[in-house]
Amino acid sequence: MNWMNQIVQGVLLGGYYALLACGLSFMFGVMRIINLAHGSLAVLAAYGVFLLAEKYELSPFWGMLLAMPAMGAIGWILQRLVLERSRRSGELVPILATFGLAVILDNSMFSAFGADTRSLAPYIDTLAYDGFDVGDITIGYLPLLIFVCAVLLLGGLHIALGYTGLGRQIRAVADDPSTAELVGVNSRAVNGMAAAISMAAVAIAGTFLAMRATVDAYSGAPQLIFAFEAVMIGGAGSLWGTLAGGIALGVAQSVSAQVHSQGFLIGGHVLFLVVMLVRMALNGRSLRAVLTGRH
Repeated sequence: MNWMNQIVQGVLLGGYYALLACGLSFMFGVMRIINLAHGSLAVLAAYGVFLLAEKYELSPFWGMLLAMPAMGAIGWILQRLVLERSRRSGELVPILATFGLAVILDNSMFSAFGADTRSLAPYIDTLAYDGFDVGDITIGYLPLLIFVCAVLLLGGLHIALGYTGLGRQIRAVADDPSTAELVGVNSRAVNGMAAAISMAAVAIAGTFLAMRATVDAYSGAPQLIFAFEAVMIGGAGSLWGTLAGGIALGVAQSVSAQVHSQGFLIGGHVLFLVVMLVRMALNGRSLRAVLTGRH
């Protein structure tokens, strides 16, 4: 039993989960909104790239570059027409609104594409399955590419938030939108840009999802669960935490699958539950310390 190989495979799988969770983490960190349509929007992007590859014989990588601004526009519209208006009615309403959007997207894609699964693997030649060996460890080219893209995307967003004008505006609006407005920041426009960036990241994740696996109209819900668990394990709103959470989730699933044939999903869910219970216990302890006057 090669445990090191399983850990490496888990780390590479975690790169996909981090990439998938990037848009969800970014939107939550800026707008404090949990987008329950996140997985369905990733599947929508995957279908869009698939159609470009099937009808126009366009490379999925070129298709991804086209899908990014298209999904960015969808994100901007989503912010203006749905998220911004629903937030005025309370914190719960945006969650319900995005849940409704997910249902609409899933059923619409089912009506348009049916129940058949789709994949971009036939359009990327041997990249879908080829790899190389490092001792007893096998590394696939596609999982490695996905991991590198996850690091570059999360790192790029982290740098952009810290060293660009738009990034500073996004952080200001995330911290205190009212004060940001007082110093001339258009919080509405900034939130629209943040939503567009989140959806552009979703386009990348959706494309790689269809490259590494098959998708159908109802694939969004499992992807949302994986993304949400990665975000919460690593710490909501933290980009590097999202990468760490994705890797932890991937390693837990990979190692659990080696222990038991049914352990792939269970291992990740157990890790998520343990992390949540530990955080609840620590928060409860901190609260008791405050209430009793102990430091």
